[in-house]
Amino acid sequence: MKISDMKNLGTINEEKLHSVGIKSAEELQAIGTEKAYLLVKDLVDDDACLHFLYALESAIQGIPKNELTDQKRAELRQLYQRVKAR
Repeated sequence: MKISDMKNLGTINEEKLHSVGIKSAEELQAIGTEKAYLLVKDLVDDDACLHFLYALESAIQGIPKNELTDQKRAELRQLYQRVKAR
């Protein structure tokens, strides 16, 4: 499946993921949210935001971003803050 066919991820995010070697939805699911985010942030888009992180996670889960649990949002915010601080 194409990445842009996943919920919350369009062609721009697909291009970012392609540029770090993630070419399909299946590859994104196998790599996981954190690693995919770090690859994009480190190699392509230093300004990758928290909403991109939410979009990755919700796409992998196959749900709309607004259906992420409060706990998952808190975990992703912690990751974002850790990465931002380095």
